Amino acid sequence: MRLFAAVVPPVAALAELAAALPPTPDPALRFVPERQRHLTVAFYGEVPDAAVADLTERLRRACTRTSPISLRLNGFGTFPSNAGRARVLWAGVAGDVAELARLAERAVAAGRRAGIDVEERSYRPHLTIARARRGAVDLRETVAGMQLGGSPWTAAELHLVKSTLGAEVRHEPVERFAFAAPA
Repeated sequence: MRLFAAVVPPVAALAELAAALPPTPDPALRFVPERQRHLTVAFYGEVPDAAVADLTERLRRACTRTSPISLRLNGFGTFPSNAGRARVLWAGVAGDVAELARLAERAVAAGRRAGIDVEERSYRPHLTIARARRGAVDLRETVAGMQLGGSPWTAAELHLVKSTLGAEVRHEPVERFAFAAPA
């Protein structure tokens, strides 16, 4: 099954994000449904069923070493960073991003130790809002006109999510792990 680990912002943070988006969506973009918006900390790809229990236990242990994390959604950007040739529109993350990055390192290590071939790349905390439907899109004006300085919230758990691709991408929770380390 296709899996990833993520932190899910609370409804209030997602509402602030929705209010900051342009009222008329750009038709060149495919927007991520609000119910699927999250901060990915590790993408595992296709995981053999036999490895899921080991991954789950390793993520549970990683979360016992993680303190609740103070975060807020802040600003907008694109991948690549040249908004004139954007393929992804994202919301930025502020707050204790160092702790979020440590969580990402632990989640990636959990996957590796469970025998999953996890992609090596530096962690860049963001929440994907939309992807280009075809090729690159010029989002310079869009991004320049958007502002977001969200309210702080506390992330207190990690979600292991199954992602099913198709005409409509589906996300299904597999497990949730509470952060247990003292703040």
